[in-house]
Amino acid sequence: MFLGLVLVIVGVFAVVSIYLYFNQKNMMFYPTKDLAVTPGDINIAFEDVFIDTSDRARLHAWYVQPQTESKKVVLFCHGNAGNISHRLETVEFLYNRGVNVLIFDYRGYGRSTGEPDEDGLYADATACYEWLKQGRGFSPDSIYIFGRSLGGAVAIELATKVPCAALIVESSFTTAAEMADKIFPILPTRLLLKYEFRSIDKIDRVNCPLLVTHSPDDDLVPFEMGRALFERANEPKEFVELFGGHNDRGYINSPPYVEAFKRLFATTQ
Repeated sequence: MFLGLVLVIVGVFAVVSIYLYFNQKNMMFYPTKDLAVTPGDINIAFEDVFIDTSDRARLHAWYVQPQTESKKVVLFCHGNAGNISHRLETVEFLYNRGVNVLIFDYRGYGRSTGEPDEDGLYADATACYEWLKQGRGFSPDSIYIFGRSLGGAVAIELATKVPCAALIVESSFTTAAEMADKIFPILPTRLLLKYEFRSIDKIDRVNCPLLVTHSPDDDLVPFEMGRALFERANEPKEFVELFGGHNDRGYINSPPYVEAFKRLFATTQ
């Protein structure tokens, strides 16, 4: 009877592990196609942009310019779910700071073609960075790379490869493996994972001003991961403690958050 119970447990364990291995793309990436709203719905003028990547994906993005001309631009890399239409709070926040914004959908998200994977997301961010340089004439020292959650890993990877004005990492994680350990603590996730997103091993190769933000109340990505990224990073750097859960945005107009961005944007003329 005991042996039978053990075999059942092992069988269930194996089935769950196999399921996770073959379905992890659907668990890592949650794209939606329909755009719920646009910046125009909150009275912000915008331009629909399509950007081709080096491996022939075609990305959809919104380019937003402030009312007063600015030489600064934020390249925003969003999280793993939804699409750019679910990030209007961030678009509005940055617009109100008087900077240009390029917010794009990864391959397979929104109106972008292709299927998402780790290398593909890195290629997508690189293509958008190059578009800002070559298509709009921004100098590297006026491009701010901003990534939230999964987008933090994408932003960190990009900032290790290209020069930029600064890097912003919000509510992000150390590695995909450590996140998987948190979500599935009894499974051999490190043997099953196809994706790495090893931000903790990359962030000390970033050589630009850094702003890391994270909430102790984050119910998805542990606060300690944000602190670990910050501690590993080079100076100059700043850490801002947020409040609320992972998908809450109540902090977005709080004085500490606003002032941190003001200081960061002062790094270029």
